[in-house]
Amino acid sequence: MNLHRFAQQIFRRATCRIGPRSRLSQEARIKNAAGDSDLILIGQDTFVRGELMTFGHGGRIVIGDWCYVGDGTRIWSAASIAIGNRVLISHSVNIFDSLTHPLRASKRHQQTKDIFTLGHPPNLVLGEQPVTIHDDAWVGAGAFVLRGVTLGQGAIVAAGAVVTKDVPAFSIAAGNPAVVVRELSPDER
Repeated sequence: MNLHRFAQQIFRRATCRIGPRSRLSQEARIKNAAGDSDLILIGQDTFVRGELMTFGHGGRIVIGDWCYVGDGTRIWSAASIAIGNRVLISHSVNIFDSLTHPLRASKRHQQTKDIFTLGHPPNLVLGEQPVTIHDDAWVGAGAFVLRGVTLGQGAIVAAGAVVTKDVPAFSIAAGNPAVVVRELSPDER
């Protein structure tokens, strides 16, 4: 049986498309508010233990081959989150390509009411900016990667870091807000 079809039968709604030999653990959560399985794509040989969510008004998540998404991790997209191949995303990481809620209190309250009563609103502006994580990157436990950020090839984000700006290829970023603390040596690449 086709794994995508199997996932739809289990959840009775659109979920995702998943590549050969990839797995979703029991604790994994796929929340596809737009209801289009083509909006969450998982490559081959990838293991997802966390939560992947697209919003009702937009969002797309693409995860490459041989990736790991740790337990308690949330990857929420209202625009676009692209994750390359061989990316390690540790436990309890948060990756968001939007503000997730409006800044104005009245609009935030209305969004919450809509979610509670109707589901994710189909028309909403949340300051969306795509996130890109290139091949061989590693995001440490408890880190946040926020909207508009690009992690270069082989970049490392330290545990607990809050990334608000791009991290160059083969660099290590740490802190809140995260800053580059050093480049990887040639033998570490």
